[in-house]
Amino acid sequence: MSSRASNPASSADQIDVALIGGGIMSATLGALLKVLEPTWKVRIYERLDAVAQESSNPWNNAGTGHAALCELNYTPEKPDGSIDITKAVKINEQFEVSREFWHHLLTTGALPQPASFISRTPHMTFVRGAENVDYLRRRFETLRRHPLFSELEFTDDPAVIAEWAPLLVAERDGDEPVAATRATSGTDVDFGALTEQLVDYLVSEGTQLYLEHEVKNLRKTKDGRWRLTVKDRSWNAPKRRSTVEARFVFVGAGGGALPLLQAAGIPEAKGYGGFPISGEFLRTDDPELVAQHQAKVYGKADVGSPPMSVPHLDTRVVDGKTYLMFGPYAGFSPKYLKKGKYLGLFTSLRLHNLGSMVGAGLKNLDLTQYLVGQLLASPETKFTALQGFMPTAHPKHWETITAGQRVQVIKKDKDGKGVLEFGTEVIAASDGSIAGLLGASPGASTAVPAMIDLLERCFPARFTKWRPELATMIPSLGHAPWEAHELEGLDQLTGDADVDAVGSRA
Repeated sequence: MSSRASNPASSADQIDVALIGGGIMSATLGALLKVLEPTWKVRIYERLDAVAQESSNPWNNAGTGHAALCELNYTPEKPDGSIDITKAVKINEQFEVSREFWHHLLTTGALPQPASFISRTPHMTFVRGAENVDYLRRRFETLRRHPLFSELEFTDDPAVIAEWAPLLVAERDGDEPVAATRATSGTDVDFGALTEQLVDYLVSEGTQLYLEHEVKNLRKTKDGRWRLTVKDRSWNAPKRRSTVEARFVFVGAGGGALPLLQAAGIPEAKGYGGFPISGEFLRTDDPELVAQHQAKVYGKADVGSPPMSVPHLDTRVVDGKTYLMFGPYAGFSPKYLKKGKYLGLFTSLRLHNLGSMVGAGLKNLDLTQYLVGQLLASPETKFTALQGFMPTAHPKHWETITAGQRVQVIKKDKDGKGVLEFGTEVIAASDGSIAGLLGASPGASTAVPAMIDLLERCFPARFTKWRPELATMIPSLGHAPWEAHELEGLDQLTGDADVDAVGSRA
């Protein structure tokens, strides 16, 4: 990873774009702008000593490569018993857009090591009990009629599940109905490694990376630019604070985005709040266990539990080594960042968002109850959840790791009351001069479409000029992904499974 820039910003510094936060969102937006506007002067500010240390770090997120192949919360059951796949299709399409852009960067040499960040890993859903088996069967029948999910497989035969993922059924009570679906085109994505490669590419092309530099304040100047006050956090900094002026600012600072958007004073950020949730996972690198499980397996959350509580037993590949990870177990911390301040939640409170925060809290008492239950649960109780997936699990093989902070979006609904959102949302000033991204899942997996949406909103005049080049890089823009797949022949890269995982579904 490239080192910190040696010359801090001077008071007269002028740049085109300031990217705040060294995570996957800033790296993705920087990569798009580097292709579209290669002469623009772009600078990345990261408060820590390396990029991808918060939400983009592989151990701070599930790293699924969300494609709605296995996540049941994207396919709710309607009152009439039918399955709504609208959100699943949308998320799958968005992930295809991300993968197409990565494929383009791979072919240009900007991402020279695809195997370091993506690997082919089947996505499975596993349920227990007759009612859940019936639901999964109906979900399968509905999804497989759509071209993006035509490869999905279903079985309620324990012997077949044992072939797919033996740890799920070994020593399980044979009287309990079980079922599973599988999509072999699924992936495991190390978004930390992907972010590092993207940033290395940007730095090699002239983007300036300022590590250990924290943006403390933003102020709009009379000529429409943004003046950023930047603190150098390094121990030997010759000058602690400096200023830089940028024509456009993107706040991709994860949980730190909301306070900065509030500091900017844009009216579009009024009413927004954020509820931080911490978490834990169980992890093992035991070779015998790892060898028996090659899949990401999502289950069904308990009745009344929030979407982020969906249990999953995942294969994870980090730094070339394979692990198994199970969770999440939720917790609470008022921090907005894992390596942030404990007062994050309280310092984000404003008169304009206090009503939203209180209203969302009253509407989500089940979330409060769930968090309290998780906080009070004993280690033995938590481990029982893993044994529900893997009956042979033993505590001696597993260690507990702390996940990243997730800040769920709170905003005003149509009635002016607070509502808690479980997705991601772009907030942009009306003049397009500043924007930021709030929220969590599906997050990183949809970074490319999220940043393309941001470009269209913030640069509407230029976007018309950019569209043909974007369509060349990302064929599914303007088409359904399966149509673009057929039209553009995205199966050209073959041979290496990880390269193929970037470029196509087949």
